[in-house]
Formats: sequence, C-alpha cells, structure tokens
Amino acid sequence: MSEVGGHVSRRAAIAAAGASLMGGPAWAAPALAVNSPDGRLRAALEPGGELSWRVEDAAGRTLLEPSALGLILADGRRLGPGAQLISSAQRRRRGVWAGPYGVRKVSTDDCQELTARFRDPATGLRFEVVLRAYDAGVAVRYVLRSAVRLAGEQTGFRFPTGSRIFASRDEGEYQVGEVADLAPVPHPDLTASSDRGPLADLPVLVELPHRAHLLVAEADRLDYPRAMLRNAARETGGLAVHLMTFPGRATGYSGPGDTPPESSFQVAAGQATPWRLLIAADAPAQLLERADLVPTLATPNRLGDVSWIRPGRAYRIRTYTTGGGLEAVDFAVRRRLEYVEFDAHWYGDGTDASDATRPIPAIDIRKIIDYGRARGVGMILYVDRVPAMRQLPAIVETYRRWGVAGIKFGFVWEGRASDNAFIYDLVKRCGEHRLLVNLHDNLRPAGLERTLPNYVALEGVRGNEQFPTARHNVTLPFVRAVAGPIDYTICYAHERNRTTGAHQLAMAVVYYNPLTFLYWYDKPEKYDRGFPELAWFDECPTTWDETVGLAGAVGEFVVVARRSGRRWFLGAMTDETARALKAPLAFLGGGRWRARVFADGPPGAEPRLTPVEMTARTVTAADVLELQLRPSGGQAVILEPLS
Repeated sequence: MSEVGGHVSRRAAIAAAGASLMGGPAWAAPALAVNSPDGRLRAALEPGGELSWRVEDAAGRTLLEPSALGLILADGRRLGPGAQLISSAQRRRRGVWAGPYGVRKVSTDDCQELTARFRDPATGLRFEVVLRAYDAGVAVRYVLRSAVRLAGEQTGFRFPTGSRIFASRDEGEYQVGEVADLAPVPHPDLTASSDRGPLADLPVLVELPHRAHLLVAEADRLDYPRAMLRNAARETGGLAVHLMTFPGRATGYSGPGDTPPESSFQVAAGQATPWRLLIAADAPAQLLERADLVPTLATPNRLGDVSWIRPGRAYRIRTYTTGGGLEAVDFAVRRRLEYVEFDAHWYGDGTDASDATRPIPAIDIRKIIDYGRARGVGMILYVDRVPAMRQLPAIVETYRRWGVAGIKFGFVWEGRASDNAFIYDLVKRCGEHRLLVNLHDNLRPAGLERTLPNYVALEGVRGNEQFPTARHNVTLPFVRAVAGPIDYTICYAHERNRTTGAHQLAMAVVYYNPLTFLYWYDKPEKYDRGFPELAWFDECPTTWDETVGLAGAVGEFVVVARRSGRRWFLGAMTDETARALKAPLAFLGGGRWRARVFADGPPGAEPRLTPVEMTARTVTAADVLELQLRPSGGQAVILEPLS
C-alpha cells in the first residue's frame, strides 16, 4: 500500500485499515486509513450511514473524533450520507518544491494519499474524497465528477471533550474558550453585509486536553467560497465549515445593493474543493515550523518564470509630493529597504471615479520611479478595489510601462465564489505583467502565493495600524501567521504603541511576510535622529532558508529562529508579563558565532518607553541564551559565524 501510484482494492484497503498501522490500537472496520510518512499521524475515512473522517496520533490519542463529511447541493440535498463506496486507491507521494520565498528554502510534499470513490444513490452523482497524511498534518477534500451547484459543505471537526479554541473574526480580538462556546467578537467595523452568526475566520487553533495543538485551516481556494467555522454543538457537536455567502466587510465601499448574497455556486465536472486541513504539533512552537503546509497543498506555480520576484522590506511614503517621494527613496537607501510605496490618494481625488493611471499634479511619478530604480529601490502603488475593477487592463499596462514593481490593492472583497475568482484573475493579470501584489482588508490566506507567486503579501490581521496588545501579538504567531504571509505594518517607536521597542524589532522575524512594511506611520526625519537599534531592521530579511520554533505558549510568549544564508535571526516576544526565557543554540551547528543582541533595557513608565540595549558576545551551539523580557517586551538577536 505504500508504493508510489499503487492501487488497492476496497477489500484490501478495509482489511489494512482495520490493522494497527502505527502500533496503536486498531480501529473498527470498515475504515480506509493512511498514515504519515514518519508514522506519527493516522487518518481514516469511515463510509456508511454518515460518511466521516477521524485522526489519531502514534500513541493512540484521539486528535479528531469521527466528524461528518459531505457537500450540500443547491436544492438542499446532502451529498455524502448514505453514499456507496465504489473503490479506493492509495499512493505514496514523494517530492519537494521551492518557491521564490518561504519559511524554508525547500518544502516537502511527502505524504500518503487515499482516494475513495463514491456514488450517491439518491442523485446518481459520483464524487471522490481525497485524504492525505503528512508529517505536519492531515488534509481532506472532495472532487466532483459531474457539474453541480453547491450551497455549502458539512465538513465537520469534532474534538475531544475539554479542548480549547483560539478564534477570531474580522480582525477582532481572539476568543479563548471551549469549542462549544465558539462565538468570536466581531471587529467594530463588521457590517450588515457580512455573514451572520457565531462564525470564526480560519485559521482556528485548538488546544487538546493532552496538550497537542491543531490548527484548522484551508488551502487551494481558487474560485470557491472562503470557509469559516460555525458552532455545530447542537447538531453533530464540534465545529463545521460555513461557506461565505457575502464578502467580508463590504458595506461602505460601494453603492446599495452591490453585495447580493450568493447562496449557491457552480462547480465544474472534475473540480476539486479546497483542502480542509489540520496542522498538528505536540508543542505550539512547532506550528511555526509547519507554516508551509498550506502552500504545499496549493496548486503549483501557474506563472512560469518567477525569477523576477524579489521579496523585501517597504516604506510607505507619507508626503504626497515629488519631493516627498524622492526623500523616501533616499531614506530607503539609507535603511537598506527594497521598496517604497505611495498609499491612498496618490492618484485622482480619492473617490471611486478616480483614474488610477493619473497621479495628482503634485507628484511626478515617473521621476520618482526612475530615481528609485537607479538606486535599487522599487515602487509599489496603492489602488482601491473600485478602480481596479473598472480599469485593470489600463492599470497593469501603464504601471508596467512606468517600471512599477508592484501594486497594493485596498478594500478588496473576499468571501463569495465570485469575489475569490476576481482575486485570482486580478493577481494573475498582475503576475503576467511582472507586478507584485499585496492585498489589504478582510482576507485570509489559502496558499495562493504558491499558485501565483507574485502574491507576496496580504493583510487580514489586527496589525500595528490598530495598536493591539502584547497578548494579541503573541497569539498571532500560533494562529493567523501559520496559515500564510501576515502584513502587520510594523510601527517603530510610535507614541500609541503598547509594547517595547525590542518587541517591535522581534516582529520582523517572528511574523513571516515576504513584503514587510516598516515605519508605517512616520516620516524619514524621525528616524534620522539616533535609533542605532534600527540596524536590526536594516539587516533582517523577509524570506528564509530554515525555521526553528524554540519555545512558546499561545497568548503568552514566543521564541523563533530563522536562517538566511549563513546567518540566523532570533526573535522573542512576551505578553504583559515580564519573563526570563532560555534559547538553546543547538541549531547553530559547529564553530564560534557572534551574537548581536537587541534587548529590553530598564523598564520605562510605559512599555513603549523601555529603551533598547545593544550588546555583543561570542557563542557556540552548546550555549543557551538567557533572554530577559520586560512586560510587553522582546528581544532580537543576529547570529553570525566567526569560523
């Protein structure tokens, strides 16, 4: 059953699944099971009256109790319950892939895959359920063999009693509590256009009673509605997939009636639904190392040559004049930044009727772009969703002719199948014109950055624009940030910050984002006076060859190390509690290393007033760094080989 491309009969598959594949207790037949390549995870389908799936680990501990599988047709009938198993096949997938950026240089696609083929007796429809077990987690999806209209899914997630969830909605605060109590508090900007009810955005983190952690996420969402999780405690128990029928937070950016619900959508024959996946980890810090499972499950690169894509750091131009743009380029050169960006209102009058190919009179856009390109600094231009919908062909042609490096699209709607198809077409069109894309507003990652690698960043986070708490900042690394790039827009030394400077520095390595925005609310002159600790931002990359999660507790603290070339960058952050943490340096390997430390100094009257102290020392892999973090504090360390 482990041979590549091997097929097994229904009888053989059922017999094998009834045996103990991993040394744990056998599951009752009938079941179709796969185990991860390292033998730590096992997942199974259970056909019969209620088609379901379940997951356990090598010790026999339940990670996912039997949970419903199925689709809901537009006429209300369910596709799944009572379905007849026709055949099944297994294969061992082996391979690796590498993109132009990531949390590691090369990712593995090594897994065991089961494909079970079913026929629904009531409708005669045929469909498949595909189940994969990776070392990092388990994923399931459906493939329709006939064209149908769907209204939803009944994919469920039932967790052991006593499990806790960390869930949020619309960039609101994280709810922490029992699974049965799922009801995240929406962000104040939530509008009547959004889906109603006790719904959570993906990803959602689940802490099991035996302390294992599962991140519920989705991958490979192209022209299909975005998934949320709803409270299904009164039905089958646990959580269930809810497919969005409205775009998230749309009202206020369009005319009345411009956001009709999509209660059903078309699925073509042979089309696969997005993956529903569980990223599994014994300890929270391990989740950071497994953040590439979402793009691994996504459709591979469709753009062809992507050697032109350049990750990096960006600065937002705060003065909307030609002089302000030139000054920003000079600042980027001094701070070794790769990009500058004109945000909203560089074109037109700021209304929906604005022409996004004509800068305001105060800006000579070609002069600034040419000035930057001559100095190795690319230009990113902001465009609102409405002009993008109205004049995208002219925008991409014009910007390519100007020499623009990328576009940041704002107020982008995501949710309905049509919204997500628009996003795919938008990003693809830009990629065909060699333009990077950063999308902002209520969006969530699903691996599109692998399919269209010019999609280098997205928001969908309660970031530094909203000056969140330190507790929130040390929740993000284990939840939202595991699913994909996270455009947090770091604001350094801002008077509204609720954290220390070292906490802000550490974000650049703790949060993975190939296009990291720095100094969000401020002008160059502020940082030209002192701030020697900004040497950290000057040198910290945005894409990585290796990632090691060292320690962490959700909502309390995090310590992670990432390697770029021969250098390691370590970041540590804590909540409102001061902590003394240990960071073993065994990941370094042999030789002597220089550690440049950017640490919290004596605590200030407010966390933001706590200074950053810079020191240096020589270390080896046998050493353990002692990290002293002040309340809402952090520490950043650059480790460079000396021999």
